[in-house]
Amino acid sequence: MLRSAMASASSPICSLLFVLVLLLPPCTAALSKPPARYQYHTLHATPLSAKPAAGAGVDAGSIFGANLAAFFDDTGNASTVRLLLAHREAFAAPDATAPQLLAHRLARDAARAEAISAAAAGAAANGTRAPQRRGGGGFAAPVVSGLSQGSGEYFAQVGVGTPPAPALLVLDTGSDVVWLQCAPCRHCYAQSGRVFDPRRSRSYAAVPCATPLCRRLDTGGCDKRRGSCLYQVAYGDGSITTGDLATETLSFALGPRVPRVAVGCGHDNEGLFVAAAGLLGLGRGRLSLPTQVARRYGRIFSYCLVDRTSSVKPSSTRSSTLTFGPAALAGAARAAFTPMVRNPRMPTFYYVRVVGFSVGGARVRGVSERDLWLDPASGRGGVILDSGTSVTRLARPVYAAVRGAFRAAAGGLRPSPGGFSLFDTCFDLRGRRVVKVPTLSLHLAGGAEVALPPENYLIPVDTRGTFCLALAGTDGGVSIVGNIQQQGFRVVFDGDKQRVGLVPRSC
Repeated sequence: MLRSAMASASSPICSLLFVLVLLLPPCTAALSKPPARYQYHTLHATPLSAKPAAGAGVDAGSIFGANLAAFFDDTGNASTVRLLLAHREAFAAPDATAPQLLAHRLARDAARAEAISAAAAGAAANGTRAPQRRGGGGFAAPVVSGLSQGSGEYFAQVGVGTPPAPALLVLDTGSDVVWLQCAPCRHCYAQSGRVFDPRRSRSYAAVPCATPLCRRLDTGGCDKRRGSCLYQVAYGDGSITTGDLATETLSFALGPRVPRVAVGCGHDNEGLFVAAAGLLGLGRGRLSLPTQVARRYGRIFSYCLVDRTSSVKPSSTRSSTLTFGPAALAGAARAAFTPMVRNPRMPTFYYVRVVGFSVGGARVRGVSERDLWLDPASGRGGVILDSGTSVTRLARPVYAAVRGAFRAAAGGLRPSPGGFSLFDTCFDLRGRRVVKVPTLSLHLAGGAEVALPPENYLIPVDTRGTFCLALAGTDGGVSIVGNIQQQGFRVVFDGDKQRVGLVPRSC
């Protein structure tokens, strides 16, 4: 009886369900839909070497050639100047291993990124310009890697004075003042090569206190006894340089000599400076090298940074270069250009507008432009393109979304728990020489897309075969695109047209 009542009561429900099944699309269609297909790159997974750095003990002569006098002997009026670049780690400590150098490099990198964030926060809080940190024709210079000193920076070889004395200067788009250590030294750190002695240069001239050039300094002073201008630059990591502001002739490898460049002649230099003779300020400020040479060569320069180990590989035919003038636009037809953004609170830095990311060929969900947007009123937020920071930092919500998408697309790779230093997404690739890794692209304002090579975002961190996603999150209010992600691209800073471009595979 009970069974009969239940059957009777259920018959209308069964009829309704039958009608719904006929009207709705079959569920099996949804279940049989194939999963999204990701796009992959091929990565040649070479772990770090356990041996001491290959560049141990090298000096500027072995990197750029022994005949440095001939190197700067061009006195013509070339329309372009090129400088070779070297990574700081090309000047290795004799017993330094690659894992040790990487750990030290990431520690220095964290200090720089934190200093930039602190400067941005200070600008927003005070409503004033934040202290700067160190970081027609044309010319160019060689650039070498600073790998061996555990730094993510690159050095440019420049001739200073008349006759030119070779000096390795750190490339820094995050500072404006060009400076180098000078004799007599009250406090100087160990550098590669001799300390510059202005008394031996025929073109050295001190800048008088009352000149407009002296008033361009953010932090300056006057030696009243001599009537000469004094400069001081303090950096977020506690490093400081102090000395005389002067004008001097700079010589470059492939181009003319550039006279009357304002340079700081540092007699007191303390902090984390290592190996380089000083800094080459490439920022947007009034005393930066691009600003000083703009009248003659235009507001255009570019650099191309090859893998940081290339400068110490005997078989390498690729080199990093820094170029000023029309040739800086070489390959511009293939460039992904985006408008240059200006932060009135942080005018030195080169800001760009990043609007999104793609992983595995699919746009990453959860990336809000608001998290990457520069607020010009407060100076907070935005994205900086920086030559001196190694690892790209992204606002925390953006990084979480990109990391999540990458982990999902890299499901075929074995995770390595624990992370490494500031990296929290690592994989165990031991025993594997060639692997498929998800693609990664940045989307910039104006429709530009920058597709990164796999070695620009998945890097070895030890000798066992651990590779990590070379990105990190930040709560500092400003995101930074670092030089690991810029490797292999010619990065063009076109101040005349207020745009930044990245040309792939152009070193």
